[in-house]
Amino acid sequence: MHNVQINAFGKPWEVVETVSLPDPGAPGAGEIVVDMEFSPINPSDLVLMRGLYGVKPNLPAPVGAEGVARVAKIGSGVTGIKEGDRVLFPRGASTWLTRAKVKADGLFALPANADPQQLSMLMVNPPTAYLMLTEYVALKKGDWVIQSAGNSAVGRAVIAIAKKMGIHTVSVVRRPELIEELKKLGADVVLVEGPDLAKRVREATDKAKIMLALDSVGGPGLMPLNDCLANGGTLVAYGVMSGGPGPFFTAPNIFRDLTLKGFWLLNWFNKNSPERALEVQKQVASWIADGTIYTPVEATYPLTESKAAISHAAKGAGKILFKDG
Repeated sequence: MHNVQINAFGKPWEVVETVSLPDPGAPGAGEIVVDMEFSPINPSDLVLMRGLYGVKPNLPAPVGAEGVARVAKIGSGVTGIKEGDRVLFPRGASTWLTRAKVKADGLFALPANADPQQLSMLMVNPPTAYLMLTEYVALKKGDWVIQSAGNSAVGRAVIAIAKKMGIHTVSVVRRPELIEELKKLGADVVLVEGPDLAKRVREATDKAKIMLALDSVGGPGLMPLNDCLANGGTLVAYGVMSGGPGPFFTAPNIFRDLTLKGFWLLNWFNKNSPERALEVQKQVASWIADGTIYTPVEATYPLTESKAAISHAAKGAGKILFKDG
């Protein structure tokens, strides 16, 4: 079987390699053996491979944080799951591998009619979007939220979930050709980033009072997004796609009573019960099954082509998945 790992921190496409591992063997009590179907390459994976993530694994380290798999074998004492079911990899398991033996606790059979490629992206981005929309500001129908990177996987999920909630969205993008694409997904307003962003947002939303902003870019784009908030608003930062710091002035936060919060899904999992995590995952799974949440996939690669897959993903052009085989 194959496993993708890193032996050093650095440029992801240089430090990644595919190695061979023995079969994990039969499952023990409370365990199942699963065969990976699809597993995405997320921006956070690339950050980890550079050694810049919130946790730094011991090397050599297997990589991959989420994925969907078929149950191949069931150990004693496992209930609610049968051979052939699709399940998520459990949180904390590495996922860029052919076959794994994992604990069955907290796993559930995924909707049989759902697209497995979409299910493979269930664990990270859609819950991030859902939780940021529901846990910081008490939004109600008709309210507005603004976000950077509206075409990202999280951004698309924000648009879809907000529409389901009756919340209006302003999505900021870098390329004008993305405007119509996101509007077809349900985005209310899509604007290209720029220094006059706050003025254009006010015009496009009829001076709506925006209390929540979501940012995954950081760097120089953080302040223009902050400027779009109404007094007392909250900016939730959940990524650093820009790769560097940017200006963030204290005065607006003092005089306009603005709040800056950081969101990291791992922290949320650590602070909440397994039952709550399962509830969120099942909700997201239902939205994937009915087509509410959909992320375009640009390409899939076998595990044996890990360097090519990582190089493609690092370009940021679209979602890249590893597939079985």
